[in-house]
Amino acid sequence: MTTVEFSVEVDAPAETVWEIASDPRNLPQWDKHIVRVDLPAGGMVRDARYDVVMALMGVQATVRATVLEWEPPWRSCVRLEGLLDATVTTSVASLPFDRSVLRHEVTYRFRGPLGGFGAAGLNAMGGAGYALRHGVLAQKREIEERARA
Repeated sequence: MTTVEFSVEVDAPAETVWEIASDPRNLPQWDKHIVRVDLPAGGMVRDARYDVVMALMGVQATVRATVLEWEPPWRSCVRLEGLLDATVTTSVASLPFDRSVLRHEVTYRFRGPLGGFGAAGLNAMGGAGYALRHGVLAQKREIEERARA
């Protein structure tokens, strides 16, 4: 398993950061490889399950997500299973003057023949660290735009 992490300071209070960053419906806006997220009927709570449809280089796959931890507005941990096995931990920490730190840590591995294809595609685009940084910075922009509005 490989682990990547990225943290960023955000000009918004922790509650605003959490509201936006913890909503899986926003994932397609931040990661072009995520086509759709089918949320659980009961909302985001511990043990909730939902599907994430991903596409990489023209190949689509559904990844099953299970919420392992859900502690608003500070921390969540979600396990992904399928083509991509991963644990995504998101945390938000308050800073003075209505600022926050948003941190994502992803431990992952690709599985099977399609997984090898996915890993090669990810590496060709700059690797997991680049993809995570790109996604978190997209989150930061959206959060700060909404906080200013």
